[in-house]
Amino acid sequence: MPRAVLVPAALALLLLVGPLVALLVKAPWAQLPALLGGGTVLPALGLSLGTAAASTGCCVVLGVPLAVVLSAVDGWPSPLRRLARALVTTPLVLPPVVGGVALLLLLGRVGLLGAPMFQAFGFQLPYTTAAVVVAQTFVGLPFLVLGVEGALRGVDRRFAVAATTLGAGPWTRFVRVTLPLAAPGVAAGAVLAFARAIGEFGATVTFAGSLPRITQTLPVAAYLALNSDPDAAIAISVVLVVVALVVLVALRDRWLQGLAR
Repeated sequence: MPRAVLVPAALALLLLVGPLVALLVKAPWAQLPALLGGGTVLPALGLSLGTAAASTGCCVVLGVPLAVVLSAVDGWPSPLRRLARALVTTPLVLPPVVGGVALLLLLGRVGLLGAPMFQAFGFQLPYTTAAVVVAQTFVGLPFLVLGVEGALRGVDRRFAVAATTLGAGPWTRFVRVTLPLAAPGVAAGAVLAFARAIGEFGATVTFAGSLPRITQTLPVAAYLALNSDPDAAIAISVVLVVVALVVLVALRDRWLQGLAR
């Protein structure tokens, strides 16, 4: 390793770790229990945990079948394969606010699907708790799909072939053989989707708003508290950082292995 790379590497590490260290050093640790138990933070925490769990369930139900399809597209023409993966991974690079605007244009009161839904049932999705779940699912789904697709590609196909010779059909092979072998990838993707949902801000505040106890999640509460109660904003930020670190430490190298596949 050339010594010349040490300086920019140290600067990169400072840029990545420095803000987290500053947050932990400046956190009002003595007041943390009182701040987290306040009238705004505790409901936001409960709402974030509930909606993140619901969106993670949606990601698993919708994402695993999509990952199965993507893992089987090797026979497709190259442009179609690239387009399919580009569409699935777009939310990873899309500005979150743009994602919220796009959700409004699709599911809002005058959206492509929202308008017929409102005319038929008198129900509008934006600015409800369900809208928070939809926004979190939108941003978390690619994490699960990529993780599961990588796990599926790493499954030894000889097990499925053996099951076929024993008379197992496609559904039986998938449920009894392929899915159990890919279970670690499904779990890793679900945990990443949960962590992404907990930290979602832009799409949520654009599509669902910031109604206390209805759509005001932890990141939204932190943003709103930054001007009125900086200590509360720091306390919420500490909670979000701890959740992210726990997720990354628990997953270790699983996510990178999934991407490598």
